[in-house]
Amino acid sequence: MKIQDSKILLIILIFGFLTACNSVRRVPKNAHLLTKTTIKVNDNTEESESVTNLIYQKPNSSIPYINFKTRLYLYNWARPNLDSILKAKIENNPKRTKRQIKFLSKKQFDQGQKMKLGINKWLKKTGEAPVIVDDTLSEKTIKRLENYYYNNGWFEVKADYETVRNDNQRATVTYKIDTGEPYLVDSLTTNITTPVIDSLYQSTLNKSLIKPNTQYRTNNFIDERDRITETLRNSGVYHFSQDNVLFKMDSMGKTKKVNVELYITEKPIRQEDTTLYEPFKIYKVKDVNIYTNSAFETKDKPITDSTLYNGFNIYSKEKLRYNSKMLTDAVFIKPNTLFRDKNKPLTSRRISNLKTFKYPKIDYVVNDADTTLTANIYLTPLKKFGLDFRAEASQSNIQTIGFSLNPSVLMRNVFKGAETLELSGIASIGASKDGSDEGDPFFDINEIGANLKLTIPRLFSPFNTSKIIPSSMFPSTRISLAATSQTNVGLDKQTATGAFNYRWFPNSKVTNSLDMFNIQFVKNLNTDNYFNVYESSFNTLNAIAVNSGYINAGEQLSLPEEAEQFIDNAINGTNSISSDDLQTVNSINERKERLTEDNLILATNFSFTKDGRDNLYDNQFSIFRLKLELAGNVFSAASNILGLQKNDNEKYELFNVAFSQYVKTELDYVKYWDLGSKNIIAIRTFFGIAIPYGNSTNIPFSKSFFGGGANDNRAWSAYNLGPGSTQSVNEFNEANMKIALSAENRFNLFGALNGAIFIDAGNIWNVLDDVKEDEATFNSIASIKDIAIGSGFGFRYDFNFFILRGDIGFKTYDPSYGDNNRWFNDYNFSNATYNIGINYPF
Repeated sequence: MKIQDSKILLIILIFGFLTACNSVRRVPKNAHLLTKTTIKVNDNTEESESVTNLIYQKPNSSIPYINFKTRLYLYNWARPNLDSILKAKIENNPKRTKRQIKFLSKKQFDQGQKMKLGINKWLKKTGEAPVIVDDTLSEKTIKRLENYYYNNGWFEVKADYETVRNDNQRATVTYKIDTGEPYLVDSLTTNITTPVIDSLYQSTLNKSLIKPNTQYRTNNFIDERDRITETLRNSGVYHFSQDNVLFKMDSMGKTKKVNVELYITEKPIRQEDTTLYEPFKIYKVKDVNIYTNSAFETKDKPITDSTLYNGFNIYSKEKLRYNSKMLTDAVFIKPNTLFRDKNKPLTSRRISNLKTFKYPKIDYVVNDADTTLTANIYLTPLKKFGLDFRAEASQSNIQTIGFSLNPSVLMRNVFKGAETLELSGIASIGASKDGSDEGDPFFDINEIGANLKLTIPRLFSPFNTSKIIPSSMFPSTRISLAATSQTNVGLDKQTATGAFNYRWFPNSKVTNSLDMFNIQFVKNLNTDNYFNVYESSFNTLNAIAVNSGYINAGEQLSLPEEAEQFIDNAINGTNSISSDDLQTVNSINERKERLTEDNLILATNFSFTKDGRDNLYDNQFSIFRLKLELAGNVFSAASNILGLQKNDNEKYELFNVAFSQYVKTELDYVKYWDLGSKNIIAIRTFFGIAIPYGNSTNIPFSKSFFGGGANDNRAWSAYNLGPGSTQSVNEFNEANMKIALSAENRFNLFGALNGAIFIDAGNIWNVLDDVKEDEATFNSIASIKDIAIGSGFGFRYDFNFFILRGDIGFKTYDPSYGDNNRWFNDYNFSNATYNIGINYPF
């Protein structure tokens, strides 16, 4: 009976879906659904977004490539006036209603009615009403198209449209445009009455956007007016505005030429009912006044402290507690300099970046006695201290329950130079899942740590760097120190880090960051716990021990004694095992030693980022990132100078730890193309390599590369891809070289829900280090054949402030199949990888 009911339900759902897919289901009689619009320009189809966006009425949106109108079908599924229908059913069938209430209860019955109305409302809201052909909107489109081509130089454009209405209540509209010959700019003359304005204009004439013998475009004249205004206002002409720029055009029909005359009027002065004109004047900034505490609550307090520094007047309503150099360095409006309009936003941005004041207020006052200005800068200090306290409860694969506290205190203007000092800490406890000894406390996991960070709004250096990196690049220095200690987490680590970082912005698109030094010290306290953490390595080792007869079937090596003894015996030849098993044991031992060794890293790195995005909504841009890191050279030079002795492994040690020495570089490029209608193509290419040398034969785990995951090759989970064509038997597979390539097409499904199809390719390899396994190393260009390929699809839901992302990746080309066929072996949902992420993968 249940099977029969399921079949009936399935038939009903299929029938309902097919009924919804009737495109004209909600189209009134004698009306037609718009199914296609076409623009023909001089008999050629025009598909550019700049033109097609001018159409007032377009067909219902559909999923790209398959032309499936999801939102229209959702709307068709909704019932018009469902509330009236449900009410009529209740009134016309009182006995049936009474039986349902008796069976369900009045509350459940009412909830059922509300749920039906809610679903129906969601279908209408999420769906899209059918687009009905409207000739009025077609007429408006014609006028818009004519205006577009006219403003781009086709003054004799003619446009019309043709609507084809079919008997099946569907219709198409074709817009036909005959542009004629375009008009060209023939000459540009000027009429500028103020001599100083004429001189400034002539000096920048080579930057003019109006060029003779180029096609007339209205936007060029708008942009030229903006350019002239910006140039003059940054050249001392304080009262100048866009209203003072006027273009007059004279077109000649026979020659298709346009003569342009530029008018720049004088400064208008309104007096009652008359307007007088006088020549513009060049203004200088005479005085700059900085008021350091202009909060509303202090508006009635008198100024009690002041100072003069480099021509700046600095005032305070209490004892001045800010460094004068810091204040004046943040102000780009300088005393006794030419007025430049751009200096005001630069000053506002720089002061805001100090993190000491709120957004400033800047006013100019005209001095009537002469052509000078007084700049008044009003600063409102932020509170000296900021406190934050967070508490969290969590659960994970290693702990049943955990609690953490994260207090922090922020101190502003610590040394009177707008420095910001932040001190934060972490204290957490948890109960482990692995079953501690009965004598152990319930909360056997703990972590404690502290982090100190000092931010200085300039380059903190004994040298004068202002000529190389001026304050207009918003330089800053960050000094940080941190230490943490973990118990019963992994190998139980103690970690200490420190960094001295410079950051500056040469322009709005470029960010530079330089770590003069970045030191990391990691000490593993519980290396005996290794095989409890890396279980797959232990399972492989245990299987070899059983096969060799070292232990009986069904038994396990005790940890850590028997496991380590078996490794020693196998490597020393005491236990006889096959050559393949010996290679595996060697690999397990090398990885164990690498992941349990303590690390000491002293590195210098530089990163360069060029981000072409104009704003958060820009979907046509590129991003390029470059990072170069050098580690261990200072320690190596010091060891040689001091004549330190190497250990048994021929490595120098500091604090009984062999320091790391390597060079690492990363190249990352992202490109977006906006195809219109929320259809976007994005690609990413990444290459990274870290080469050990000198005191190291491999790269620290924290500096290595991994493959797979929600932001990498999505057909593999994180750390589960590679290296090379190996079987990925470890929990955390990593290497020192990586190639990653991704391409993704994103499109709108309906409302805030978007879809995507993607292809990811890449892998990790060992190169120029102590790993000798051929399958894991990049030996030559032939190793490119081991690039793994994944493909799949996903969904993105836009919550405005973040995007929730789900992707399903399928292993399309899997190099772990070795010499066998690598294509589409596990291309199914049971072997797919499911990823959940926040925001886009790249």
